[in-house]
Amino acid sequence: MIDEETQEIFRQETEALIESLQECLLQLNSTPDDMELVTQVFRDLHTLKGTGAMFGFARLAEFIHDFEAAFEQVRSGNAVVTPDLIAVSLKAYDLIVALLEGEEPPTEQDAELKAALGAVTSGGAAPAAAAAAGDAAEEAPAAEGELEGWKLRFKLPPEFMEIGGNPVAILEELMEIGGPDTKVEALLDGLPALAELKPNELHTAWEMILPPSADEGDIRDVFMFHEDSMELELTAIRGAAPVVEAAPVEAEAVPVDAEAAPAEAVKTEAPKAEAKKSGGKKSGSANVQMRVSAERLDDIMDRVGELVIAEARLSDLAQKLNDPNLTEVVEDIQRLALGLRDTTMAIRLTPMSSITGRFQRLAHDLAGKTGKDFDFVIEGEETELDKTVIEKLSDPLVHILRNAVDHGLEDNDTRVAAGKPARGTVRLKASYSGADVLISVQDDGKGLDPEFIFNRAVDRGMISADANLSRNEIFHLLMAPGFSTAEQVTDLSGRGVGTDVVKSTVEALRGSVEIESELGQGSSFTLRLPLTLAIIDGLLLQVGEERYTVPLAAVEGIVEEPEEIRDGTESTTTVELREKLISIMRLREIFETGGTRADHPKVVLVRTGDQQIGLAVDRIIGSYQTVIKQLSPMHSRLNVFSGATILGDGDVALIVDVAQLVKAEGLDHDNKEQAA
Repeated sequence: MIDEETQEIFRQETEALIESLQECLLQLNSTPDDMELVTQVFRDLHTLKGTGAMFGFARLAEFIHDFEAAFEQVRSGNAVVTPDLIAVSLKAYDLIVALLEGEEPPTEQDAELKAALGAVTSGGAAPAAAAAAGDAAEEAPAAEGELEGWKLRFKLPPEFMEIGGNPVAILEELMEIGGPDTKVEALLDGLPALAELKPNELHTAWEMILPPSADEGDIRDVFMFHEDSMELELTAIRGAAPVVEAAPVEAEAVPVDAEAAPAEAVKTEAPKAEAKKSGGKKSGSANVQMRVSAERLDDIMDRVGELVIAEARLSDLAQKLNDPNLTEVVEDIQRLALGLRDTTMAIRLTPMSSITGRFQRLAHDLAGKTGKDFDFVIEGEETELDKTVIEKLSDPLVHILRNAVDHGLEDNDTRVAAGKPARGTVRLKASYSGADVLISVQDDGKGLDPEFIFNRAVDRGMISADANLSRNEIFHLLMAPGFSTAEQVTDLSGRGVGTDVVKSTVEALRGSVEIESELGQGSSFTLRLPLTLAIIDGLLLQVGEERYTVPLAAVEGIVEEPEEIRDGTESTTTVELREKLISIMRLREIFETGGTRADHPKVVLVRTGDQQIGLAVDRIIGSYQTVIKQLSPMHSRLNVFSGATILGDGDVALIVDVAQLVKAEGLDHDNKEQAA
């Protein structure tokens, strides 16, 4: 049994390969003739097999050997990519993932999947052979004779010896595989002129003839760690085929899981990685990569946060002492701290593409389970979020995607009868919005019926029949624990726990969920999440005797507070600013702050979603790097504050969550409904 440390190292090494493998298999489902993808699958499997053997994962390496052989059949033209092959390959992928995670699935699965892979690849070329049989007089395929040996031609990379390689050891290993009947010939065509010869580079190629007893897999395994950077050609030598009378061939029926999606049931549209376009390995980046544990990154982030706080204290002290020499040093420290903060933040940020692969697989499986044809479109994969946020996004998005397909999309006949295209569309989109990131799941299905949701909530005793709820409030009933609109429970949905998980997870990340829907046109669930949970640029404001911070990315402008609203005492009001009606929230009244009113109060214009809101404050102090400190559990109910920060003088300033504040004051849906 492999120890946990070795298992974790191996898991990290194979993480990118696994993502690449699944992505290529899903893309092959839509584009089965793309040989670049076939080659990429073969490369990923070959590297996984070699890495697994190196780390002692014998069962994994043995299973992948047969998996790899199936795609070698496709790569060599002896088989074609079919929906059955993709379905079995995805099950084989699941077994690989289980083995990587240290699980011990029954060994019978290995044999069953190997047999299924062999069956679908042996029958994969049957359609082509059947078509060719119709024109046998003109294009009869040549039958293969008995294997008489292997012809191997290879040229190792020029820097092979510089990195510690030994060509003689390679030749000896091949001789051992082939035995005494192996023939070797050095090919010197690539030798440069003597004046240009570099003694530390390898220019010789070799050609070998191995007997038929040599195993193809064993030959290729000799070059396991070099195949991607060398020239390698291995061909079978076969004798003349015997002439036999043609007989009708019936391809063996291969059972495929009922959950497998048909070839065109779901199309995934997402930008291919550059590695796929070039046919190179996904992990073969020219930049040197280094894996660092998440705990160390968190520790660095904590220390950078403390450095930012210390820098703020030093800056405050320098202003009081008014020493030019000290001020110059403080400016240098501020510049260095800002650069260190940005670099550390960049390390923590992770693109959405790191988790979209699993959603493509989910869409593929949902198409098979529901029998609905739809296009799954991903936009904004390059959008980056804090790694802590990314790690917790998977479950909420899985629940929303399931509901979009199971509840949202109609079946093909219903869509056609309603005048819609037979194929539906589910869109996963990520984008930036001020200091937030918006991740939305949209479908063009039947939409949400507010009246039906309201009545279902009344039947379940969640609200009274005379409750006066806005459209937005009715939609948010979907996220109440135990609520479901499903008529019956399935293995996909209907138990009323999915949307509750979405709400609790997103709120724990200081985010919110927005629901929009038009009956008959579709629905959109949008997760609004903070870009980071660590350090932000903040605008420090003074309200009475207290100071507050607003994320600078959400600020769109600062204006003088209009004379006509300065003496008001209500918490919110509306005024015309810059030729637009703007809702103004008086933070003094909302937070019940004491102290003398300022002579020249200001209005800070902030953006939340598609709304512009004004915050009436007494004074603008300035912009500062803000280290977010979580509030204690006792203060967790104060959701209008996303945290707190320590100022240079040691005082604490609360960080205002503008989106939650707008929601608490009832300005989020009221304005939208009035505008409608």
